[in-house]
This record gives sequence, structure tokens and C-alpha cells, in this order.
Amino acid sequence: MRKILIAICFSLAAVLAFVPVSAETEESNVYVIPIKEEVTKGLEKYLNRAINEAKEANAEVIIFDMNTPGGAVDAAMDIGNLILDIDHIKTVTFINSRALSAGSYIALHTEEIYMTSNATIGASAIINQDGNTAGEKAESMWIAAMEGAAKQKNRDPEIAKAMAIGDVSLPELKKEGDLLTLDAENALKVGYSDGTVKNIDELLTTLGYKGADMQTVESTFAESLAKLVTNPVVVPILLSIASLGLVLELYTPGFGVAGGMGLTALILFFFGHYIAGLAGYETLILFILGIILIVAEFFLPGGIAGLLGAVAIIGSIIMAGQNTVYMAISVIIALFLAAVAIIIMIKVLGKRMKFFKKLILKDSTNTESGYVSNVNRLDLIGREGIALTDLRPSGTVTVDDERLDVVAEGSYIEANTKVKIIKAEGSRIVVREI
Repeated sequence: MRKILIAICFSLAAVLAFVPVSAETEESNVYVIPIKEEVTKGLEKYLNRAINEAKEANAEVIIFDMNTPGGAVDAAMDIGNLILDIDHIKTVTFINSRALSAGSYIALHTEEIYMTSNATIGASAIINQDGNTAGEKAESMWIAAMEGAAKQKNRDPEIAKAMAIGDVSLPELKKEGDLLTLDAENALKVGYSDGTVKNIDELLTTLGYKGADMQTVESTFAESLAKLVTNPVVVPILLSIASLGLVLELYTPGFGVAGGMGLTALILFFFGHYIAGLAGYETLILFILGIILIVAEFFLPGGIAGLLGAVAIIGSIIMAGQNTVYMAISVIIALFLAAVAIIIMIKVLGKRMKFFKKLILKDSTNTESGYVSNVNRLDLIGREGIALTDLRPSGTVTVDDERLDVVAEGSYIEANTKVKIIKAEGSRIVVREI
């Protein structure tokens, strides 16, 4: 029995000798958070959830897997603050292709930055909605923010400034007047990269987390939708679809595809902005109030309810965006595109396609078709009567005991004057003094 126990112990020892014992493998907890799209408020909400999830799981390191062309400055600043609030967890940016504009600002907030050999970081000038460089105040604020982000992690602030403005002279890295964009080699030289790796597996090995338990935090459907519909390019498209669909619905009987399309676009718009934290309950209430007022317009005279409803809906859309000027421009673009599309549909496609022909009312109640608004009393022409009132020039005459409303051929005919009917056109009967 003793020999059997000794044999078992030697067997276990032999097995354990070939099993790699690593505390990192058993305990290390790595969270990977992708940043693979434009920086928007929707992305901020996703990152907030992902970072909190990593904190609750006691992650040892958070890797931001980045490939972004940039995006909204305000969203980037909020994301930067989210990263700065991370305590006791190592933060790393893995630039897999691009970290441009707002992306470079986010990357500068992490403790370490690693890049693939073809990756770039920089080109961080602040751009307005028209694609032009923003005003002096906004530019000054952004330069200070870039420099501050670099200083916090002991990186050269002059490099960050050169990314945001072309006036910084760095002849060894860029041409005069150009924005600085660093490739992997130059970023490593100036301390804006801690190493060049092929992929995230090699990064884990470099960081000392080979074989660690790696968790990738994916976006939920709601977060993905929020990131999409808060994109500055998508917002005018959604609003154009909404306005076009609702206007077309006015020309079609019942409630059909056009109205459903318009309402769906509006629901997507408000849902995405609500998830992103841009649209609050007050915005939704104002929108619903606008819909109620427009519906009430069908039952109330005067048009005031419909006008107030339209104003309420437009106001709620503008309030849903963080930048009211941009949202106002988006609404104007949407209304303009909807008007142009409707004109094209009715004037061009309406003559060629059966579907659009149904939107146009072609039947008319004209005289040629046998319709008349008044009966022409041609039998009265030539008959004589007496003016019962002064004709100034309109008044009343009697013809064979029949009272008629008439107008005088001249300017004035006294009462009790004998007159003759010379013309009868519908309700207009003309008389002449005899």
C-alpha cells in the first residue's frame, strides 16, 4: 500500500512538472474595449458601460482597441474624463490603423499606447460642421486640452500641440504649416508609443499577460443604434426621411407606408438620442405634445393647433441635439430635401409611374365635364324689371315678381328705375338702365 502511495505521488509530481504554473494565467483579467467608429455621444455611453463592467470584474488592464477617424470634440472630452476616473486598473490604447483627431485625444489619456506598424496618430485640428477649422476660441480650447492630456501622462505637450495646429515648427517630423501625424516609428521615437506590435495577442505578451482571461466588451443593440443615429452624417438623413414620409402621407388616403416610414425615422432619432443621453423626458414630452396638436388640427378650425404642433416637433428635435445650431441646420436641410423630393415625385415621376400617379388628384369638376358651380340664367337676358333698391352698383331688382341680386352696368342706378338684363354669367346678372 505504501509503495502504491509513493508511486501516485511521483506520478502527480511528474504531471505538475510539465504544467506551466503562472499566477497571471489564473488570476489576470484583461478587458478589451473596441473603438472602431466615429467618436459620438453614443460611443461615450457604450464606453461608460464597458468601463464600469471592467471595474466590477476587477480587471487588471483595460485595452482600448482603436481604429477611428475622430469625431465630436465634446464627446471625446467626456470619454477622456471617463478614462481619467479609472483607478487601480492599467489603461492601454492599441492603435490598430488610426487614432486621428478626437481619437488621438482619447489615446493620450491612457497610460500606455501601442501601435501596429501601419498605424497613425494625430491630425487633430478641431473642425466645425462645415468642414472648416473652428473659430479662435474653440481652437484655443482644443489646443489646451491636447496639451493637458499629454502632460497628464508625461508626454511632450509640444507634440500634442503640433497635432492640433499647423503653426508649431517640428521640421524633423512634419512640413511647416501641416498638422502633425505620427507613424509607428516616429511615435515610438518621440514617446507617443510604447511599442509596435502585430496584433492584440502580441500586445498581451508584451504587457506580460500572455494566456490571460481576455474579455471583449461588445456593444448592445441599443448602443450600436445610438452610435449610428447620433452620427452627424446620419442625423440629416433620418430627419429628411421623416419629413418626406409625413408630408407624403398627407397626399395618400388612410395611413400607409409613407407615414410609417416617417414615424419610424423619428422614433429612431429620438430613441438613439435618448440612449446617448442627449434627449431627456422633456424633449420626448414636447415631441408627443406636437403630435397631439397636429392630430387635433383635423378636428379644430383655424390652423393654430397644427402650427403649434409643428413648432413643438421642430423644437423637440433641436433640443435633442447637443449643438442647437447644427440641429437647426439639419432640420432646414431635411425640410429642403423633402420639398425637392416631393416636387420631383409629383412633377416628374407622377407622370410616368403608376405608384406616384395615385398621389396626384387629376380629376376636376370643370364645365367641359358637365360640372357647373352655378346655373346660368340665360333666359333672363333681354327681360325688363324695376330696381327695388339703389344699385351702387349692386342691388336688387324685380322681374315678373322674381327678386334678383344684380349689378349695374354703370356706376349707379336709382331705385324704382326701369332696367333691362343684358348679361347673365352664373350668379352675376348685369342690368342696364332703360
